[in-house]
Amino acid sequence: MNVGWLGLGRLGLTCALALAKHGGHQVFGYDPSPRAQQILNGSAPSPEEAGIEELLNGARLLVMPSPADVVAASDGIVMVSVQTPHDPRYGGEKPIVDEPVDFEYGYLIQAVRDVAQAAEQQGKQITIVIISTVLPGTTRAHLAPLCGPNVCLVYGPYFIAMSTTVQDFLHPEFVLLGSDSPGAIADVADLYRTVHDRPIHAVSIESAELTKVAYNCFISMKIVFANMVMEICQKTGADCDAVADGLALATDRITSPAYMRGGMGDSGACHPRDNQAMSWLANRLDLSVDLMGYVSNAREQQSAWLADLVEHWHRMSGLPITLLGKAYKPNVSLVNGSAGLLLAEQLRDRGLDVEHHDPFADGNITDEALTPAVYVVTTRHDCFTGYDIPAGSVVIDPHGYMPDRPGVTTIRVGRK
Repeated sequence: MNVGWLGLGRLGLTCALALAKHGGHQVFGYDPSPRAQQILNGSAPSPEEAGIEELLNGARLLVMPSPADVVAASDGIVMVSVQTPHDPRYGGEKPIVDEPVDFEYGYLIQAVRDVAQAAEQQGKQITIVIISTVLPGTTRAHLAPLCGPNVCLVYGPYFIAMSTTVQDFLHPEFVLLGSDSPGAIADVADLYRTVHDRPIHAVSIESAELTKVAYNCFISMKIVFANMVMEICQKTGADCDAVADGLALATDRITSPAYMRGGMGDSGACHPRDNQAMSWLANRLDLSVDLMGYVSNAREQQSAWLADLVEHWHRMSGLPITLLGKAYKPNVSLVNGSAGLLLAEQLRDRGLDVEHHDPFADGNITDEALTPAVYVVTTRHDCFTGYDIPAGSVVIDPHGYMPDRPGVTTIRVGRK
């Protein structure tokens, strides 16, 4: 297959070479800098990437004079790995400044504009695969308006670490593809299938954009947590490697997909109080950062945000508020540290009347007792899916599991 590629910097050049060699494709690339051609000619050193010399040997990559030439030579897929830089003050090499900023999208916008215009001028159907890192909403707001009827957009970023780009490209954990077009996703997935058989995660454009940056930010949070443990160990005599080795054995909850779904806040007899105790210890040891104090405050602020949503629908609908679930886990009566009880307290602190019912803590409720209300599902009890919520009600479901019912407005928080 003839594949187009715009952006032949360190990541783009390496991945284009890997796709060409291991997928058996001919890649036609473009970059405004002459460096890519110089690397291919041997007149400039190659990037410091393990395995790149093998890729350069007999490389099936031709650098073209313009983006239009790339479009003309391709069989319909053009990859775009153009930089979306930050001002150097935001790169991590210097202390952060007061006001955070978005990425700089000028280079990416120009690249997409060039490809889209060429596709329209040539009357050619093109799928543009955006690899560059962007924030959620960027593709829809800034890139889609540049594209005419001949262009389909797919947001497909890579999860790659510099110096191991070849290995990461050939053996990814998964492939992320976001688009409004299932056909475009299938075409791009088929292209990657020539290189590997890793899982394809197909989602909306916005979900793909967020998955990319959330992935990186989650790693940053893990590092901050690990360094907090290291600092405590330095000040208490514990060993941070021994602690990390123990945590790594917890593959059911810690190093797993557990607790990764949006829902109610952290609850139970241990977690909220442990966070508070660790916050006290942070102050006692004069730690550089009170991470767990921040986590405790974040839990309450996120609950307050949910209270805002409940209050909004209460005032919009004029309906009373009923919380469903006091327990902190499904299908039991345990209420210690319950996020549902916290939400009820926050709503009442606003002067709102709140009914609160839990079938395991309070006993079953009959369908006849259910009247139109704003129902907030604060515990994921299985039985709630069978409740005959009356028409005219609003259901706010942070867990995303309640079924649709005729005449009932169901808000699955954070979900389409």
